Amino acid sequence: MPDGKPAGVRCLHLSVGFLCALFGKAERPAVCGQFKAAEDVCGVDQADAIRLIGWWEKATAVA
Repeated sequence: MPDGKPAGVRCLHLSVGFLCALFGKAERPAVCGQFKAAEDVCGVDQADAIRLIGWWEKATAVA
């Protein structure tokens, strides 16, 4: 995604199993490689992560 990933848009490189298809590859964006997962951002499981991501998108949306 050359111009970045907008909020609410699924990453083009996310597999059907919700894994990064670019993980471990040189073309993986630096921002993804630098991200450190934390429970307050990612939650404890997939459902929690989806809920938290939705909350963060709403909390940081430009009015």
